[in-house]
Amino acid sequence: MIFDRSDQHQGARLLLTLASLVVVVYGLQFASPILLPSALALFLAVLSLPVMMWLRKRGVPPGFATAGTVLFNVAVVGLLILVASQSVSEFQSRIGVYSRELQSLWESWVQAIETRTGVSISAYVTTDLIDPAAVVDFVRGAVGRAAQFLGTTFLVFLIMAFMLGEASVFPDKFHYITGGGVTAGSRLTKVVTEVQTYLGIKTVVSLATGLVIAAWAAVLNLDFPVLLGLVAFMLNYVPTVGSILAAIPALLLSLILFGTVGHAVLVGLGYVVVNTLFGNILEPNLMGRRLGLSTLVVILSLLFWGWVWGPLGALLSVPLTVVVKIWLENTPDLKWVAILLDKSPPVPEEVPAPELVGD
Repeated sequence: MIFDRSDQHQGARLLLTLASLVVVVYGLQFASPILLPSALALFLAVLSLPVMMWLRKRGVPPGFATAGTVLFNVAVVGLLILVASQSVSEFQSRIGVYSRELQSLWESWVQAIETRTGVSISAYVTTDLIDPAAVVDFVRGAVGRAAQFLGTTFLVFLIMAFMLGEASVFPDKFHYITGGGVTAGSRLTKVVTEVQTYLGIKTVVSLATGLVIAAWAAVLNLDFPVLLGLVAFMLNYVPTVGSILAAIPALLLSLILFGTVGHAVLVGLGYVVVNTLFGNILEPNLMGRRLGLSTLVVILSLLFWGWVWGPLGALLSVPLTVVVKIWLENTPDLKWVAILLDKSPPVPEEVPAPELVGD
């Protein structure tokens, strides 16, 4: 029997590729204290680059333009923290009352089902499913993680400042490394432009979603409409799953405060309408098909980045995957991977029919 050595080499290359992938994933998880702030700083730097370039075009020196851009980001983030801090502290003080009200509501539902059906379900569906202590511990843990994240904001802004400082000279460095190749330089410019387009549109749409949700919560007399709007703004970066997770706190608050299913349905209807208009109509039309991801890829990226970098990684999962997809699209030998990540296969280009030449 004759063995084909090329097949053996292909198997060895596959094993080497899988082993390298395991090493890369472990490295991402191990270096998360450095890579996660760097990823946040990179996203902020890409979003803020047009602001710095606008200042540079108006004659502002490079150092002052970088400092002004960083201060602009600090002001925006500080405003968000200032708006949310009061709501977060008040919510934390009332979470115990909410959890007890939710447990009481759960008990009344179980009793109503038993009365109407005559079937005892208390032995199978116990009130321990809603433990006030567990709810309080979960919220306190979430607040603690948020405080820990705020502790790294200085590092994020510091890294972003150096990234913006290098933005003006990095293209020249890359041009020199590639030997003056026009293709490599244009590819880098294309990748950065597409990432800016995605992050800019996603941020604007998320901000509009948060504002409308906050207004809807205020109209329906829900507590903490600003906090609900902020949650909707942040979770809108995660398509499909994020809108569902953002609606859960509002639905629970509706049930606790009003105790009627009709009010909760009205709240949920508002979330459905807002996410349909912004997430399914406006955003795809602005971004186009190329910047979309399949639903399966969204779920898998949410699980992967959440496992690697925790809750903040889950929040950044889709932007990170889209950045990787854009890079793959602009790499000829890896473009097939980008096609696998896309919503649908690319539309084949129509070949023009040959012109008929008369005698």
